[in-house]
Amino acid sequence: MSSMHTLSVLCEDVDGIVSRIAAMFTRRSFNIESISSGRTEVPGINRITIVVNGEERVVEQITKQLNKLIPVIKVSRYDASSLVSRGLLMVKVSADNSNRTQVVEAAKLFRAHVVDVGPDSLIIESTGSPSKLQALLDVLEPFGIRELVESSVTAMSRGPKAMYLSKI
Repeated sequence: MSSMHTLSVLCEDVDGIVSRIAAMFTRRSFNIESISSGRTEVPGINRITIVVNGEERVVEQITKQLNKLIPVIKVSRYDASSLVSRGLLMVKVSADNSNRTQVVEAAKLFRAHVVDVGPDSLIIESTGSPSKLQALLDVLEPFGIRELVESSVTAMSRGPKAMYLSKI
């Protein structure tokens, strides 16, 4: 049975590493739900967070293939119960003098922030779990969503456990 899996990949910050990882997925017909890359607390080391939808054996194969890439230092799978994940959503919503207050109040319910005000629209920014961001969109949809962009998920494990860089 397919389900969502979150992988964290520590790798050297080398040109083209994200492209190489994406190419590996393409060659093996694996689908990436989301991918994000950013620096870590160690200079020269990046963390790439990849969300995939697949069966257990497929995720094991993905992990093995990622570990074969030279710049990859460590691949970890997050357990859903120990995962803190966040995405960023920016959404432009129709809002004029007649409904602007309602739109702002709806955003506040989700701890979202108004980052731009136009004569007939607002841009709202929110961070949170994918389900929280979807719930915000569901509330804003009746007002009229003009445009939206959502980032990939970034994740860390809860508590003191960390992805230690023992090979560096």
